[in-house]
Parts: sequence; C-alpha cells; structure tokens
Amino acid sequence: MGFTWFISKRIAFSKGNKKNLSQIIIRIGQTAVAIGIIVSVITLAIGLGSKKAIKQKMADFNGHITIRSYDSNNSFNSSRLNKKSVQLNHIKENGEVSKIQEYATKSGVIRTQTSFAGVILKGVSSDFDRDRFEKFMVKGSIPQYSVNEISNEVIMSEKIAKELNLDINSSFIMFFVKENQDPVYRRFILKGLFRTDIKQIDDVFLIGDIQHIQKLNKWNRGDIGGYDIYIKDIEDLDSVFNNIEEFVGYNNFAEKATTTFSQINDWIQIFDTNILIILTIMMVVVVINIIMVLLILIIERTNSIGMLKTLGASNRKIRKIFINYTLFIMLPGLIIGNVIAIVLLYIQKYFEIIKLNPENYYVSTVPVYINFFHILIISGSALVISGLVLLIPSYLISKITPIKAIKFQ
Repeated sequence: MGFTWFISKRIAFSKGNKKNLSQIIIRIGQTAVAIGIIVSVITLAIGLGSKKAIKQKMADFNGHITIRSYDSNNSFNSSRLNKKSVQLNHIKENGEVSKIQEYATKSGVIRTQTSFAGVILKGVSSDFDRDRFEKFMVKGSIPQYSVNEISNEVIMSEKIAKELNLDINSSFIMFFVKENQDPVYRRFILKGLFRTDIKQIDDVFLIGDIQHIQKLNKWNRGDIGGYDIYIKDIEDLDSVFNNIEEFVGYNNFAEKATTTFSQINDWIQIFDTNILIILTIMMVVVVINIIMVLLILIIERTNSIGMLKTLGASNRKIRKIFINYTLFIMLPGLIIGNVIAIVLLYIQKYFEIIKLNPENYYVSTVPVYINFFHILIISGSALVISGLVLLIPSYLISKITPIKAIKFQ
C-alpha cells in the first residue's frame, strides 16, 4: 500500500475526526454529493424512461416500421400496396424483426342517435398481434379475426366511445364516402375499448376486420394497404430501418414510427438537452461542495502539512493525500445517494405513485428506465471529475512552509 494512500485512509477513518470542527462542513459536503447523485440518477432514469415509453407506445400501435404505397402519401385512406415487389422473405430474415402484420386504413364517419365523429378504421387480419395490443385495453376484449369469415366486431378508443355514448356490445353505423358515389355504410359491434394516451391515435382510430376495407375498395382478398413491422428493441430502430428500406420494392416506401409521429418525436428529443443541463448543474454543485470541503481540510490540517513537510514529504505527495482524503469523504454520499435513488425508482416502477396528465405527456404515470451501467457512469464521472478539479485548490499546499505551518494555531 502506498504512503499517500495509507495516510489518506488513516485520516479519513480516524475516530478523532468525529470531534473536529470541520465535521459539519464534511457532512454538508456529503449531503450535497448524495443530493446531486439522487437528482442525476433519477433525472437520467426518468428522461430515458419517458423517451423509451412514448416511442414504444407509438410503435406498438402503428408498427416500429411501416411499409406502404407511395400513392397513399399522407392520406388516411390506404392505397393498394405493391406486395409482389416487397421482398418479405429478406425482411423476415433480419434477426431484429419480431413480427410483421398486414393492415389497411379507411376514413369514415360514425353516426349515432345523439352524436357523430370522423374516424379512421384500421383493418387488420388474422396475423394481428393481439398480445402486444393487450396492454392498451381498458375494457372488453380484442376480437379474433379470420381470413375465412368477415367479422363486424371492432375495438375503438375509450375517448371516442365516451363522446359517442357507446359501450361494450353496442352497435353503430359507420359511413364511408367514395368520390362521386353515394355513401356506403357498415354496421359494427363494439367489443372492446383501448387507450394509448397518444392524442393522435385516441382521437380517431378504431380497429376492425381488413376485409371490410378490401370490399369497400373493391380489392382482391389478398390486397392490403401496408405492413406493420415490429422489432425487438426500439433503440435499434435506425439501424434496422436502413436494412429493411432496401427491400420495400417499387412504388413503396418505408417509414419509422418516429417519422409518422414526427411532432411527438421532436418533443421527446428535447429530453436529451434537459437531461444534459440537469446533469451538468448537479455535477457543478457536487464539485463546488467538494472543493469547499478540501479547502476547509487544508486549513484545519495546516499543522499536519508542516509536520509532513518537515519529515521530507513532497508537495505532490501531500496533495495526493488530501485529494484521496476528500474522495474518501465523497464515498458515503455516493453510496447513500445511489441507494436512495434506486429505491425511489423501483417504488415508482412497480407502484406508479406519481401520475401525469396523458394529454400533455403521452403517458399516465412517470416511466423509469433503470440501467445500472448508467448509474456506475454517473458515480464514476463524479469521482473522476472531482479528483481532477481538486488538483487546482490542492496547490495551496505548496504555499505552506513548515515553520509557519507548525506555528499555525
């Protein structure tokens, strides 16, 4: 064990330290470190958790990647996809792809005895990922769709149902308008209600059998409006998208969920800036408090510094002793801060105590993403940055001469 390391530990863990006048300053410094770590860890976990949760919600409804015809543009009415040109086998071979399902959309108007609403019917088939959608359901059940029999059962957002005074097993008529033709109507039965907390979805969408859209558009049974592609990890979306894009075929295009809901995506990108600002502020607070503690320790231990110099210790070694000593003081704050932050995050994760307004935040509770590697990075960065910054005030030690130091009271 090195000389500087040995002396630092003896001073840091000496029982006599508890009687020093500087103990209050040390406790304040440790408290500041703990608070800085708590705020930093919670900020990062909530920021990343919110980004991940909102992006995942967008993708779970609409697919992480969507393939559709150029003729669709941004229309709510799907144009027929050129299925033959889509190299679906190559897309399925991608190890990051977990699910592919067919869909088509058609806009229309629901009319009841008391109200009406413009909506979009998203038609799905037997390959609809019911398990993935189950977390959005608030009432009723998801219909089972089959290619052999057309179903009149649908699910719609809870918001639309409330506006139209509809409930489970209610029947209603939906009108579809074609150019230069009389309106066409279909009667549906409401079997379930869902809520995604994303306004752009909950305001307009209901889900039903794709065969209704095929008949309305006079398509063949196998014709579809596009593919919803789901991947294993949304954080890999950009790299997977680049690989899939080359297989979409002629007159088709692929679009990421983050592009489809670009306004929401732009909003959550602000999280990165906010996280960086808060982490920077907290790191500055920690460093300032640690510098304050070091300066107090140098003043308090002036006699010890003079004695060490008299015994032949160099300024460099004495500086290392005090830097190590100060970092030892940080450790309780780091440990306590991390423990408190992790406990609070797990409480929120499993009990969802803190609620949010989904109309403003797209989620109903504060989401958290706990990554212990990120926690280690924050703690390690605090130690390294503090150690480097402490080099500057530690140079005060070189100004202390043995004679003046020993006389210092």
